[in-house]
Amino acid sequence: MSIPTPDDAIVIGAGQSGLAAAWALRRRGLHPVVLEAHDEPGGSWPRYYDSLTLFSPARYSALPGLPFPGDPDRYPHRDEVTDYLRSYADRLDVGIRTGCHVTAVEQHGDLFAVTTADGEQLSAPILIAASGGFGNPYTPALSGLDTFTGQLLHASRYREPRAFAGQRIVIVGAGNSAVQIGAELAEVADVTIASRTPVRFVSQRPLGRDMHFWYSVTGVDTAPVGPWLRRAPTAPVFDEGRYRGALRAGLPDRRPMFGRIDGDTVVWPDGSRERVDTLLFATGYRPAVDYLTHLAACDETGTPRQRRGLSTTHRGLGYVGLEWQRSLSSASLRGVGRDAAYVVDKLLHHNASRRRAPARAT
Repeated sequence: MSIPTPDDAIVIGAGQSGLAAAWALRRRGLHPVVLEAHDEPGGSWPRYYDSLTLFSPARYSALPGLPFPGDPDRYPHRDEVTDYLRSYADRLDVGIRTGCHVTAVEQHGDLFAVTTADGEQLSAPILIAASGGFGNPYTPALSGLDTFTGQLLHASRYREPRAFAGQRIVIVGAGNSAVQIGAELAEVADVTIASRTPVRFVSQRPLGRDMHFWYSVTGVDTAPVGPWLRRAPTAPVFDEGRYRGALRAGLPDRRPMFGRIDGDTVVWPDGSRERVDTLLFATGYRPAVDYLTHLAACDETGTPRQRRGLSTTHRGLGYVGLEWQRSLSSASLRGVGRDAAYVVDKLLHHNASRRRAPARAT
């Protein structure tokens, strides 16, 4: 394989994580190439459901170097975040190649060789995987799921409620997306949230200040992540009463997880059977890093083998945007900038150390 002239660094993904990584690389004098599979930067934000609103205020929802515009205490809408990321990308002064889907990465000596779907090849000594997880929605293996004859939908494909009017819908999950989508659908349909654990609500504004203020001043937001936190139950739902009230009123209701699926019916724990039109899974995502298969950089579940964003299998390979990568906020707008700076500094240090190392005698 002929290796093309190397770039300083390659970043895969131009969503919030990739843009933060590009900013960190530019701050250190490098000129990265950013490869984005979609037709514009901004990652998954343009494709989230229409009513999505951040549960973090604008002041805690910015990337490094560009404050989020407008009232810092408001909760931005999906479209505001999309516009913000477009503006951020325009200001970066880096080469962002859109419509550029990475299919494979190999390593040749000190260089990573990247191949795209259209056959283009690039190389660099530094590779940052920042492609997020929205492209790899997770649906758990449930008994009888392969027999379901109704509509099967992941939250990543949900947009707005009108198409579901009059349906019987069961949502699997107990996090923010499950509750928010469930409350919206309950205005036009009969909706149940099915989960193994009850929905956990926390106040959005304890003592009159947004929860993210308290995360910041207490250091919780940046505290190192231990195994106990990774094993924590479903993340709590931030709420000031709207969603708690909706569940209390049965709009939607919440039930313990059904036992199995049989054709167009679910079988509840008490043995009762109920016909369902749509099963909607709000069950999260897995890292979208299939292009690393040739490197064997991930475990058997497809999860990158990494520590604090640095690959434990390949020097020069880093990650930004993984859930729980370094802290509670690692996969969020407010956290990817910190993680990107850390990962870039470490990658540059490791590369400098490698160049300074004396050659071994043969």
